[in-house]
Amino acid sequence: MNRCSVFRLKNPSFLHRCAIFLFLLAVVATSPIALAQVRSFPPNILRGTLEIVQPPIAKMDGKEARLAPAARIRNTQNMIVMSGALMGQRHTVNYTRDASGLLRDVWILTEAEAAMKVPSADPPGYRFESQIDPTVRDDGKIPYNRLPGLYGQ
Repeated sequence: MNRCSVFRLKNPSFLHRCAIFLFLLAVVATSPIALAQVRSFPPNILRGTLEIVQPPIAKMDGKEARLAPAARIRNTQNMIVMSGALMGQRHTVNYTRDASGLLRDVWILTEAEAAMKVPSADPPGYRFESQIDPTVRDDGKIPYNRLPGLYGQ
C-alpha cells in the first residue's frame, strides 16, 4: 500500500531539469562578472585619505574635517557603512563637501578606482591670498616669475 502516491512525480526528469536550471541561474547571478559594477561619481568629487577619529570628527589628508549630519559613507561594494565602524582605519576615498564645508558623500575606493585620476582638494599652483608672503610686494623691479600670488613660486 503506497500512501504517498499524491506526491509522486510522474516525470522525474522534469524535476532534474528544473534543479539544473536553478543551479546554473544561481551560478551566473553570483559570478564575479555579474557582481562587478562600475560606480559613477559626480563631477565635483575630490580625492583624499580619510580616517575617522571619533564620529563626526575625521581627518581628511591629515587635516581635521567633520562629517555632515546626513553624511553617507559607501564601501567598495557601494553599501552604506556607519562611520563608527571605520574608526582608526585609513582609506583612499572620493568625497564631496556641502555648502558649509562638511563631508557629505564619501566613497571608499577599490584599487582600480584609486588608480584613476581625479582632482585632489589642493590643486597644485593654487594659493589663497592669506597664504601669500605679505612682505614681498611688486615695486616694478621684481622679475615676473618672482611675483607673489598666482605667478610666484
